[in-house]
Amino acid sequence: MLRRHPAVRDAAVIGAADRVNGEIPKAFVVTQGDVTAEELMAFVAAEVAPYKKVRQVVFVHEIPKSVSGKVLRRLLKDTQK
Repeated sequence: MLRRHPAVRDAAVIGAADRVNGEIPKAFVVTQGDVTAEELMAFVAAEVAPYKKVRQVVFVHEIPKSVSGKVLRRLLKDTQK
């Protein structure tokens, strides 16, 4: 969903711990233009169910991937500790 936005080059979403909800969607985004976290959250919110809305956005230079191109979500989770 996030990759459809014209200012997003690459993105990955993980579940992040939250005190109230237990776990919330957290996006890691590589941009190719000017975009704010609020714009991206609104873009996703217009297309998905309420429980799937992205609640946090982190801008990164690169999404970690394996040799075969699979997103290494474990490494993304390690960055939030």
